[in-house]
Amino acid sequence: MKWMKWMVLASFAALIVGGCTPGKTYERRLKRELASGIRYDSLFMGLSFGMTQKEFYEHCWDMNKDSIIKQGSANMSVQYDLNEELEHPATMNFYPKFDSGKIVEMPVRFIYNGWAPWTKELSASNLALDVKNWYEDIYGKGFITVTHPMNGDAYTKIDGNRRITIYVENDLYVWARFTDMLAGLEKDSLSANQN
Repeated sequence: MKWMKWMVLASFAALIVGGCTPGKTYERRLKRELASGIRYDSLFMGLSFGMTQKEFYEHCWDMNKDSIIKQGSANMSVQYDLNEELEHPATMNFYPKFDSGKIVEMPVRFIYNGWAPWTKELSASNLALDVKNWYEDIYGKGFITVTHPMNGDAYTKIDGNRRITIYVENDLYVWARFTDMLAGLEKDSLSANQN
C-alpha cells in the first residue's frame, strides 16, 4: 500500500514539474500573447512591421542624409554604428523581409568592432548577452532561454505579435530577429532549453 501511495505522489509531482518546464513556459507565453490581440509593430529607429518597401527606403534615405546610418556590407543592408549602446563598440546591419510589399521580419546582425579570436571579452556569446541586456532596456524584461533549431541557445521575448530572438551564428556574429508572428511567415520552430 505504501508503494502505491509513493507512485501516486511521484506521478503527481511529475505532472506538476512537467507543466512548468521552459518549453511549456514558451508555448503558454506564445499562445497568451497571440491571443491578446495586442499589436507591437515598433522595431527600432522609426521602423515598424507593416511599413511598405517605399516607406522603408524613404525613411532610410532620410536617416542616411542625416548621417545616422550608411550602406552596409556589399550595399545589401543598412549599417548603424553602435558606439555607446553596448559594452564595446559594435556594428549592426539590417535589412527587412517583405511579404506583399510590407515588413514582416527584420533580421539584424551584430559584430563587435574589435573582435579577434583571442579577445574572449569580444566573443559572440558575450555579444549576445550584451544585445539582450540592451534590448531589455528598450523592450522590457522577459527574455527567456530557448533552443534555436540551428544555433543552440537563444534568448527570446514575445509581446503580442512581435517576437524578438537573439542567437549566436558563429564566433563572430550575433543575430537578433524581429518577427511578426501574425504574418504567418514561419512555423514556430523554437523550443525551450531544458537547462
